[in-house]
Formats: sequence, C-alpha cells, structure tokens
Amino acid sequence: MSYESLDWLSSTLLADRGARVMACRIKPLRAGWRVFARALTVSVPPGDNLAIHAALSVAREGDVLVVGGEGYLDRALMGGIMCGQAAALKMAGIVIDGAVRDVAELQAGVLPVFAAGISPAGPTKHGDGSVFRSVVCGGVTVNPGDWIFGDEDGVVSFSEDERTTLVRAAAQKLEVEHARMAAIKQGDLTPAWLQSHLDRGAVDITNRY
Repeated sequence: MSYESLDWLSSTLLADRGARVMACRIKPLRAGWRVFARALTVSVPPGDNLAIHAALSVAREGDVLVVGGEGYLDRALMGGIMCGQAAALKMAGIVIDGAVRDVAELQAGVLPVFAAGISPAGPTKHGDGSVFRSVVCGGVTVNPGDWIFGDEDGVVSFSEDERTTLVRAAAQKLEVEHARMAAIKQGDLTPAWLQSHLDRGAVDITNRY
C-alpha cells in the first residue's frame, strides 16, 4: 500500500494515536464526506453568525471553517447561501458546533459540512465573537492553523507540530489492523492479546447456557 496520498487516513486511526476528538454530535450531513485541512477558527455567541460572515470575508482557498457555537441548536448558524459562498471561495469544508439549515441544498453541494444539528430558524447578527483566535468546538480547543480531519466517524484535530508523528503512527496502526484482518481470514479468531488482558481485568464470564 502507498501512503503518499493519505487517502487511507481516517478519524479513527488518528483518534487512536492521540488526535483530539470532537464531541460525537458533530457529524457530516452526507455520507462519504471528508475534510483534511487547516482551521480558520471562529467563535460566536449562541445563535449569532456575524463573526462567521467576518471570517468568510478573510477566508482563503483550502481553509476549513471551524465554528465554536457552544452546541446551540435552536438557530442555524449557516445555510445554503453562506455555504455556497464558502464553496465559491474553494474552502475545504465547514465544521460547526451548532446548527445549520437548507440541508437538502447543502447535501447536494460539493462543500463538506459537519454540524451538531439542524434548525429551520435563522441566526441573529448582533455581534461579539472572534476570528483567528483559539476556539472550543465540540469540547476541543482548536487553534488557528490546527489540522482538522473529518469523515463519517467524526472530527478530530491536531497541531502542525503533531502532524508528521500522528500520520506516521496512524499508518503503523493501519498495518497492524490489516495484519489482524488477514489473520481472521486465515481462521485466527482470537486476538493474541486477549488472554493477558482478561487475566488483569475483571470480566465475569459464566457458562453459555
């Protein structure tokens, strides 16, 4: 297997090797979407998106917009128009710890959108918030320029300094997983580590019947 393209990379491999895992409420709106890019960070008060508009005005191609929305779901922070703007800017994706709307339109688009929920209600534009500062998204602190990886299993983040080590460790983990799957196909149905862990653990196994 060639690892140069990173097409093999997944949130599960990265999470198993130390990437910070966002809350499971943040999910892709469409199956198969992936994002792997550096964060343009935004924080907003619950239900207000003025700072997101400000962020889009300075966004660059390839950025992933990471919005700390405090998990507030009663008002959508973005919809078809703003996500269309982000797609036209050739952004890599959107990750929102909050709600979105115009879901059918977003699912038909090309921009990967990960959100905590859906609401038909629109946002306010009263202000406050920040752009290019550390934010908390899905319980994880994300700094400007951190790497964001999202797929169907969820979203993780890690710093530029951690990137090489994490990706290398993820590749090693994948090799171990491939070896285990090959062993299963050959009839080895009990992992070698199981008995030693059971000896140390407190698992109560009684008779089957």
